[in-house]
Amino acid sequence: MSTGAIIMLIISIVVVWGGLAGALLLIRRHPETPDDDENRAAAAESTGHRT
Repeated sequence: MSTGAIIMLIISIVVVWGGLAGALLLIRRHPETPDDDENRAAAAESTGHRT
């Protein structure tokens, strides 16, 4: 492999794995909360409250 190909390979690996690491850090800091209406309605029915 030529020097240019190796450099591009390293850059590609850093971009892909860096993006994965960044996404994991972001989701650990700000986890998604479920906000669907089905769970809210089921919880309201089980406690006797109306939504």
